[in-house]
Amino acid sequence: MVCYVNYRHNILGKILDLKNDNLKNSLLDVAALYQFVEISNIDFKRRQLIELCRDNNIKGTIIIAEEGINGTISGKSESLLLIINHIRDWSEIDDLEVKYSSTTTQTFHRLKVKSKQEIVTMGKKNIDPKKLKGDYIDAIDWNDFIQRDDVILIDARNIYETQVGKFFNAIDPEIDHFKEFPEWVENFIQDIPEDKKIAMYCTGGIRCEKASSYLKKLGHQEVYQLKGGILRYLEVVSKDVSLWEGECFVFDGRVSLKHGLEEGTYSLCFGCQFPVSEMQRQSPFFEDGVTCDHCYHELTEKQKEGSRERRRQISLSKERGEVHIGKVFGNTSDISY
Repeated sequence: MVCYVNYRHNILGKILDLKNDNLKNSLLDVAALYQFVEISNIDFKRRQLIELCRDNNIKGTIIIAEEGINGTISGKSESLLLIINHIRDWSEIDDLEVKYSSTTTQTFHRLKVKSKQEIVTMGKKNIDPKKLKGDYIDAIDWNDFIQRDDVILIDARNIYETQVGKFFNAIDPEIDHFKEFPEWVENFIQDIPEDKKIAMYCTGGIRCEKASSYLKKLGHQEVYQLKGGILRYLEVVSKDVSLWEGECFVFDGRVSLKHGLEEGTYSLCFGCQFPVSEMQRQSPFFEDGVTCDHCYHELTEKQKEGSRERRRQISLSKERGEVHIGKVFGNTSDISY
């Protein structure tokens, strides 16, 4: 069995055990946003955003870099709109991609506004989606396009995401982190005829901007990407004609979404940060907040008892009407929509 304990040290570490943590009873909005664009005065903009988000009780993560902005934030609809409009007022922003969904619980405990080298970490220099990237395919045209005989479909996400759901017949690179995608695709493309069209997709579109740019830089010209990503597809394409199989992993407390962007059925294992399905929760190796099939045999009894103590502290906090934030593993400042 593959050990997934090391996932504590990647992007999944930023997700907390929010699934049953009813912080809000009223409807909240979640906005996933990005744009690749040259941004100046980053530190000033970052401080402004922190103040504005705190004043309006906005939670989530925003990353600003010289190459653009990327974020997923949650809050009241009017407060969220205020933040989005503030970003759109920046002189550099002219085509901010924003995808909305709703939730009855706050999907984040914290606010993080970070400045980084990349807004989505690929680890390759001189990749510029502003100048070179794949052509967009709208969600309503996606089914027809990916069923063509001359199209090869690639999922640009990580393995813990693809195991929750993916498009029918999509090729899964089985990578643990987006930084591994360049090496994988360099090897993969060697056997692909130049006249073949390559279609790519990811959660919200941002990874495909870089992935398609990299493919074009390698010399393959027929490169396409799903505009708005899986989230847009699940929003506008009805389930009865959908080619999507399963649910869509998301990087917040909801863990997964279904068609119509309804909250999914997956939870997150605290032991290894791997998504766990309803069926997997019936396993004798699953213990809520402690272990699942993926990590039960990899964790020591001391580690398991530490997780049990954390669950006890969460229960006590709930009884007192408090929010227990607890320990967050790994790099919490990356978003891979």
